Amino acid sequence: MNKSLSMNNKTVRVERSEAKLREVGTPTIPRRVALRLRAFGATLSANGYLRTRSNLTARILAFALVTIAIAASADAPPQISPAKTMAEAGMVDIHSLVPDMAENIHYAGSDNFTGAPVPGYRAAKCFLLKPAAEALARVEHTLREQHMALKIWDCYRPARAVAAFVRWAHNLSDTSTKAAHYPNVDKSKLLGEYIAPVSGHSRGATVDLTMMQCDAHDRHCKPLDMGTHFDMFDPLAHTDSPNATAAQHANRERLLHAMAAQGFENYAAEWWHYTFTMHPQPTTLYDVPVQ
Repeated sequence: MNKSLSMNNKTVRVERSEAKLREVGTPTIPRRVALRLRAFGATLSANGYLRTRSNLTARILAFALVTIAIAASADAPPQISPAKTMAEAGMVDIHSLVPDMAENIHYAGSDNFTGAPVPGYRAAKCFLLKPAAEALARVEHTLREQHMALKIWDCYRPARAVAAFVRWAHNLSDTSTKAAHYPNVDKSKLLGEYIAPVSGHSRGATVDLTMMQCDAHDRHCKPLDMGTHFDMFDPLAHTDSPNATAAQHANRERLLHAMAAQGFENYAAEWWHYTFTMHPQPTTLYDVPVQ
């Protein structure tokens, strides 16, 4: 049985073979993107198509591939907002909603995978679009009822910072942070797999964070063991990594459920990375410095 799904003039083929396998694909999907979709339980066939034994998974993959194809084939590059201030961008400092929110904004200093302060970070602050900031504040307030709290590592990220990441990734001679951030991955593999030329953080609705357990007075809080530190470019950082311990998985699930309850979705390759679901989802990038 052959079926096709169309959206915005993009067609994705769904086929069933005699072995009752399904194949989903489109000529515009890069092989590396297809490989990432194996998280759905699919395998890649020799002709570059994805296979799965589930009808439901085939449909999910089909629509996922359509979405990626549309984004990948768009003629226009991402739009950068002309906003010059956070107010013009519609962003707020999370401390305006939760004054004592714990933060350690790594890119404002040298404790990050580049080994230096990142362009665009003039202050160690967390800014988000107001709806995302309000949702994050709700997560924090709910956790505090359980003597727990969030600790933020990054929020809105200026487009210039992302460009600096790409330049760093191209400089293969600088491996000074390899032991701490990518001990098991060659630096030449970071770009595309771990570092993207466009980041959802630049849209103002994505946050990197962890969860802490506090004492009965909520004064002394310690981060839960999640298995890796922030910006560990390694399969162990995948939210469902089979190499994480049972306790680490349980802690990741606690964070996942707390964030999901307020509309945040996790990026499966990074247990710390969450994006707030908005309608419509923001597409404009911002380059306002964090200050």
